[in-house]
Amino acid sequence: MNTARQAARQRRRRHRLLVGTTVGLAAAGVVAALVMALLPDRGTDGASVAVARAAGTPARATTPAGTPSPTGTPTATGSPTPKASAHTPSKRPPAASAPRTSRTNSTTASSAGRIQPGTTYTGVATAYEAGDGDGACGFGPSDDMMIAAMNTTDYETSRACGAYVHVRAANGASITVRITNECPLPCAPGQLDLSQQAFAKLADLKVGRIPITWNLVSPSTSQTVSIRYKTGSNPYWCGIQTIGQRNPVTRLEVHTGSGWRQLPRTSYNYFISADGSGCGSTIRVTDIYGEQLTVSGIALRANVVQPTRVQFARH
Repeated sequence: MNTARQAARQRRRRHRLLVGTTVGLAAAGVVAALVMALLPDRGTDGASVAVARAAGTPARATTPAGTPSPTGTPTATGSPTPKASAHTPSKRPPAASAPRTSRTNSTTASSAGRIQPGTTYTGVATAYEAGDGDGACGFGPSDDMMIAAMNTTDYETSRACGAYVHVRAANGASITVRITNECPLPCAPGQLDLSQQAFAKLADLKVGRIPITWNLVSPSTSQTVSIRYKTGSNPYWCGIQTIGQRNPVTRLEVHTGSGWRQLPRTSYNYFISADGSGCGSTIRVTDIYGEQLTVSGIALRANVVQPTRVQFARH
């Protein structure tokens, strides 16, 4: 009897085990089928990853064709630090050779500025200690202390530099001075800050401030125009300055492979070629009356005053 009961229990246990195993296998099969259905194809997965990486990877910066690259790193003073040249600089011309020049009259009108020929301006004159005569125009020490600083408005980003103006006081005294400096605010339009030596020709220094009128003049001079390259100039960056001109300079151009290129003027009175284009080449200078002087043979030598043999005509 006991044996029959034990056999029945064993049969029921085997039946439950068989049913459980069958159900487990069926469930596993269903799960596997679902997983396989949900998984994407390997090739598709690989392409998606590649696209995601490409979209998330920043593109390498490139310089567009025809766009010049920077030529130097600005220093603390704002002047670019020239790159070292991979070429041997041009040798200094023999002492016997002189810059070649030519003179032409521009067919275009001179660049209009605040100071114009034939115009009388009204203002006041003050005085300042000019030291050796050097100033914002960067000409260097002055042999003649008959100089003045132009108010910022009429200074006009150094366009007044080198201009000669005839100054008249109410008492009838007059003097001609050269603009070598800038008089910042509160100097008002029309105001001239004369060197003490120049002011003393018009009134006692104790007066301090007098009403004046003044106008642009084109004086007699035996001096010729000189060219100077700024300190740090090289074939990749240069600044060019004119010195000793009779009339104010309104434009400076350099000759490049594609023709003449006009250079922008700075407040410190240099014309800048930021990418070196035209540095060391032929230079063309235009005065306020439209006359052009073309000078070749000027070596690219920094901070050296190189004279030419020409001067603008007197007006």
